Amino acid sequence: MKSNITNYIRAGYPALYLVSPEEQRVEAEMHQIAQNLNYHLHFWSVVDGLVDSKTGQSRQANDPLEALIAIQDLKEKSIILLRDFHLFLQDPNPILIRQLKDVLQTAKTKNKTPIILGCRLCLPPELERDITVIEFALPGKAELLAVLGGIIESAELKAVDGEQRDKILDAASGLTTIEAENAFALSVVESKSITPEVVAREKAQAVKKNGILEIIETKESLESIGGLDVLKEWLLKRRHAFSQRAIDYGLPTPKGLLIIGLPGTGKSLTAKATAKVFGVPLLKLDAGRIFAGLVGQSESNLRAVIQTAEAIAPCCLWIDEVEKGFAGSKSSGSTDGGTSSRVFGSFISWMQEKKAPVFVVATANDVSQLPPEMLRKGRFDELYFVDLPNQQERQAIWEIQIGKYGRDAKDFDTVQLAKATEGLTGSEIENAFVEALYLAFGAGEKEPTDLDIAGVLTEFVPLSKLMAEQIASLKSWAKGRARLATSIGIEKSGRKMVV
Repeated sequence: MKSNITNYIRAGYPALYLVSPEEQRVEAEMHQIAQNLNYHLHFWSVVDGLVDSKTGQSRQANDPLEALIAIQDLKEKSIILLRDFHLFLQDPNPILIRQLKDVLQTAKTKNKTPIILGCRLCLPPELERDITVIEFALPGKAELLAVLGGIIESAELKAVDGEQRDKILDAASGLTTIEAENAFALSVVESKSITPEVVAREKAQAVKKNGILEIIETKESLESIGGLDVLKEWLLKRRHAFSQRAIDYGLPTPKGLLIIGLPGTGKSLTAKATAKVFGVPLLKLDAGRIFAGLVGQSESNLRAVIQTAEAIAPCCLWIDEVEKGFAGSKSSGSTDGGTSSRVFGSFISWMQEKKAPVFVVATANDVSQLPPEMLRKGRFDELYFVDLPNQQERQAIWEIQIGKYGRDAKDFDTVQLAKATEGLTGSEIENAFVEALYLAFGAGEKEPTDLDIAGVLTEFVPLSKLMAEQIASLKSWAKGRARLATSIGIEKSGRKMVV
């Protein structure tokens, strides 16, 4: 990053726009760059005015227009870091825009480089061709290691060994230097040492702040899923895909997985289990929250998501009900000025070209709402269709759900339960057992029986009946277009309950 900025300045670019929430880290980098280039470094803010970083002398130019005029009076070979200047470009004054364009014209000939520093991109069309935008990457392991060393030294702790150090740095990946320093310090206060568990917990809180990304602590594994043997086998073959051994072997990093099927058939559960299989963190993306009202904010949100995911990598990025997040991309030009289309285009381009080990797991209920571009080979490694569970899968689901609620599956006739619940999804089977638990509890806290479950099932209307037409349409679409998540078997029909 430092070399890129240095090259832009040496090449005489009229202005740069650094997008970063790390003001202190950027300022430290600019100090080194100015020193290496033998340039004068100035900082500007609406509070302090224009300040010479070497002498500390300030010039009363608190107004942004005054600041631009003051830049013209500075010596040659100057770098001017404009803090929060992007806030004045949201609804810009025409005079400010004109003055900035005039400054940029003269700055290039005088070796003066104004640099706008903001946490998000806010650039009016009049300046898009004049200012070069640079995404200031989140700190890597080298920068985080320096922060970790500083905390260890200040707290007078013993140096951590290599394996523990790597775990701590992995837990801190995706944080800013300030956030990492705070997480390390909190760990020292809580446990008198720096532990990856505390750092990971704080990272989850930090990532969750913007409401777009969330780190999910998953306990689910492939054993939590009843059936889907083909999909499980596909995942197990790739469980070491992010290892150094796989990289040395020359394996390409897997891109992701798109799972289509009915609600309640285990798509979300599979997404959680995927992260467990790979042994990496699970990030959940709320695609709908990417879109914001301010001009440019949606694109900025997507860049922040990608930057965070790549900083935390290797990881799994889970997009639940992806069709709802990007459903409006087709008609975007007439509804939101093309914002949805641009965001969607940027996202699928990133999926196609990404080099960072970010495995995308997308789930969808309504395939008709998915843009065709997302279904094209190359976006995902594989497209799977999850159908209603067959009899063998339903039996496995019953055993899992009964055990989940602290009962022994041997006390129930799971074979007959599987036969009696033909057409039910895994989620509906769980709901049926929970309802039986309530019935048994209300009848004097006795244990539920097969008869209690049978009573629940007689009044249960499954989704396969409520949405029979939609399900038939989805199955018809999936035939020949998607791989089945379950091996093809013979379904023994007959919804009878023997007790």
